[in-house]
Amino acid sequence: MIKIPYSAALSMVVSLAALSTPLAEAVQPKRDIEALPKPNILILYADDLGYGDLSSFNPDSKIPTAHIDRLAAEGMRLTDAHSSSGVCTPSRYALLTGRYHWRKFHGIVGTFGESKFDADELTLPEMLQEAGYTSAVIGKWHLGFDWNSIKKPGAERFQYGGNAWDSTYTYDAFDWSKPIADGPLAHGFDYYFGDAVINFPPYAWIENDRVIGTPDRMMDTSLFKPIKEGNWEFRRGPMVEGWDPYEHIPTITAKGVEKIHEYAQSEQPFFLFFSFPSPHAPIIPNDEFDGRSEAGPYGDFVVETDEASGILLQALEDAGVADNTIVIFTADNGAEWYAYPRYQKTGHWSSEPLRGLKRDIFEGGHRVPTIIRWPGIITEGTVSDVLFSQIDLMATFASILGVELPADQAFDSYNQLPVLLGQEPSVRNSHVHNTHPGAYALRHGDWLLIDAPSGYHTNREDTVPEWEASRGYESDDLPVKLYNLREDIGQRHNLAEQYPEKVVELQARLQKIRDDGQTATRR
Repeated sequence: MIKIPYSAALSMVVSLAALSTPLAEAVQPKRDIEALPKPNILILYADDLGYGDLSSFNPDSKIPTAHIDRLAAEGMRLTDAHSSSGVCTPSRYALLTGRYHWRKFHGIVGTFGESKFDADELTLPEMLQEAGYTSAVIGKWHLGFDWNSIKKPGAERFQYGGNAWDSTYTYDAFDWSKPIADGPLAHGFDYYFGDAVINFPPYAWIENDRVIGTPDRMMDTSLFKPIKEGNWEFRRGPMVEGWDPYEHIPTITAKGVEKIHEYAQSEQPFFLFFSFPSPHAPIIPNDEFDGRSEAGPYGDFVVETDEASGILLQALEDAGVADNTIVIFTADNGAEWYAYPRYQKTGHWSSEPLRGLKRDIFEGGHRVPTIIRWPGIITEGTVSDVLFSQIDLMATFASILGVELPADQAFDSYNQLPVLLGQEPSVRNSHVHNTHPGAYALRHGDWLLIDAPSGYHTNREDTVPEWEASRGYESDDLPVKLYNLREDIGQRHNLAEQYPEKVVELQARLQKIRDDGQTATRR
C-alpha cells in the first residue's frame, strides 16, 4: 500500500524541481505553431463535476477554486463544451477515440468488466505515440481490463444481492502476480498508475499492468474513516490490507508530479491524462479541506481537486515545461443527484444555470466546464461560446501536430484549432447527447431537441419537483422537448407545440446523424 500525504506531494514538487532544467531564457510568445516544438499535453479530467461548481464559470458558486480559476485567466474558457455522455465510461471512450460512444455502447464498465476498446480502434495516445510522444494515464481508468487473463481456472462470480450489479469475485479468484491484459498499455499508454475505479474492486493500486500487493480480504467500509457526505457506493470485491480511499488524491497527485519531472528530462514530448476520482462518490475530502467551501463536504472535495490541480500546474512550472504544455481542464459529466439535497441545504446548485445532473440529457448532464491553456498561442483570459465537444480533441491535436487521421478513425472529431486561435467560429454545428438507449437529444445551432418525453434519467421524485418549483419550471407531458438555448439556457420553456416544424426538422437531422457512419468534416 502506497500512502503519500499532501505535505509529501508538495515537498516532492520542490525536491524534483532541482532535477529539472529550466528554459535558458524567456522567449516572446509565438503564434507560428509550425515553428514551435511539439507541445506537451496535460488533461486534468474531473469526475462528476457540475458546470456551476467552478467559480470561474459560476460567480455565485459557494466553492473557491483558485487554481482552476487562474488556469482560466491564463487561457480560454469554453462555455458551451460537452462530453459525449452523462456517465463516465462512454465519455472517456469518446474523448480517447474521437467517436460518439452511442455508435458502439451506452453503459459503464461494470465490476471486473472487459475493455471497451477494439484492437483496431485508433486512440488518442496511439496517435500521439506515432507522432513521437510518450504517454501516461494516472488515476481513474474505468475503460476495462481483461480480468480473465489473471483469473484462476474455474473461478466464478457470486451473487450477493438482487441487482444485476450485485455480483463479484472473491480475492482468491485471481492470480494477482500475473500481468492484466488489455488495459491502458494495450491502447497507447506507456505508463499507468491508479486503482481502475475508486468504488469498484479490486481495492488496490495498479501500476502498468500489475496489482501492487495481494488482495487478501473483501472490501469492508467499516475499516475506513467515516464518509463525509452521501453513501460509499463501493461494490463488493477484493481489497489489499490497509486500503484507504482517503489517500487516493494525495497519492495520484504525487505520482503525477513525479511523472511530469521525469518526462521533462526527456527530449520527447509527453501526454499525461490525469484522471481524478473526484468529486465522484464517495465524497471524502481529507480533513485539511473540511469547511473550505460553503457547499458542504462535496464543495470541500472540489476544493481538494482544485488544490491537486494547482500542485500539478506548479510541477509544470518547476520542471520548466509550462510554456510548452497545453493544459486542458474538463470533466466527464455533471454532478451526482446529491446536488438536489445540497441545493436545498446550502443554496449551491452544481449545474448553475443549467437543468439536470449526471445521466440526464438535459444540459446539466453533459455540458461541462472546460478550460484550455496554451501559453503564447491561446490568448489569455478569452471566453468562447462556440459549440465544442471533447470528441473534437483528437482531430484538434492531429491538426496541431500535422497528423493526417485515417478516414475510418476518429470520425466524429472536428478540428477546433481555429477556434482556439480565435480565427474562426466552430466547425461543429451539431452535437448528439445520449446516456441510455432510446433517449437522444440533438443540439443544432441555438436549438436543442430532446427526442424523448423527459430529459431526466435520474428523476428523483423526492427532490426534483421541489427543485423545479423553486426555480420556476413549467411542467408538460409532451412526447418531445424543444428549447432555444440562447433565450432559455435553463431549459424552462418547452417550445415543441409552438414550433412543430422545427421539431420535425431536428428529428430528421438526428436520425441522419445516427444513421451516418461519421459526422466530421476534415479540415
